Amino acid sequence: MNKINIFTKEDLTSELKFKFNNDYPFVIAGPCAIEDAAVMDDLVSTLKEYSKELNFNLIFKASYDKANRTSVNSFRGPGIDKGLKILSDIKAKYDVPILSDVHSAKEAEIAGGVLDVIQIPAFLCRQTDIILEAAKTGKVINVKKGQFMAPWDTKFIVEKIASVENYKVILTERGVSFGYNNLVVDFRSIPVMKETGALVVFDATHSVQLPGGGGAVSSGNREYVMPLARAAAAVGVDGLFFEVHSDPPRALSDSANSVYLNSFKDNLKNILEISKYSKI
Repeated sequence: MNKINIFTKEDLTSELKFKFNNDYPFVIAGPCAIEDAAVMDDLVSTLKEYSKELNFNLIFKASYDKANRTSVNSFRGPGIDKGLKILSDIKAKYDVPILSDVHSAKEAEIAGGVLDVIQIPAFLCRQTDIILEAAKTGKVINVKKGQFMAPWDTKFIVEKIASVENYKVILTERGVSFGYNNLVVDFRSIPVMKETGALVVFDATHSVQLPGGGGAVSSGNREYVMPLARAAAAVGVDGLFFEVHSDPPRALSDSANSVYLNSFKDNLKNILEISKYSKI
C-alpha cells in the first residue's frame, strides 16, 4: 500500500494549536449529541481540566445532528444552525478545537466555517461527494471506517481526500460487523490503516456498540470501553475517541456505551501511560 498522505502528528499539533507537544495519543472526547447548555458546559470544562492535568491534547466532539439514529422518534440534536452556534461558542470560550459530523456535501461546506475537524460518519465513508466537499474546505478530515469495510480499503478514502490536495487525514477504527447487532475489533486494522500514511484513531465507544441491539435504539457494553482503549494504546494509535457523559444512563444518544465523566480521568491516565511504550 503506497503512502500518499504526509500529514503527521506534528502537523496536527500545529494545525489545531495543540497545547502539549508529547507522544501521547490525542483524545477526541465529548457527548454523542449536543444536549442542553448546562450539560455541554460541564463536559467541556471538565475535559479541558483533565487535559491540563494529564498533558494530553483534546479535541472536543459533539454532534449537532445524529442523522443515523435507528428510530425516527430518537433524539437527533439541535440541528446544524443552532448546533454550530453552540459549538462556535464553546470553541471561543474554552479555546479547544471542535469536531462534529456532516451528512451531506452541502453540510460540509457550511460546517467547515466553524469546525476544526470535519467527521465523516461510518455509514457515509464511501460517499465520494461528501468526502470531496469536506476535503475542499481545507479542514482536518476524520473518516470513520465503516463497519462493512476492510482496513486495507481505507486507502481509497485517503486517495479521495488527497485528490483535492488535502492531506489532513485521520482514519478511525470503530469495529466491524460480526453477525447481527454486534461488532468486533480486529486490532490488526490499526497498523494496516497506518500504511496509508493517515493518522489513525481508535473509537473505543462505538467499538462496543450493539447496533440496533436495544430494539428501537442501539445498545452497548460500556464495561469494555476502557479495556479496548488500553489494547489500542498498546498497538500504537495516534489518537483515541471516547463519548463521555456526566450521567450516561440519561444521555440522549449512545447512553449504553458512553463512559462516566467522573471516572474518565483515572482510566485515561493508565491508558496514556501504556501508550508511552507502544510505538509502531
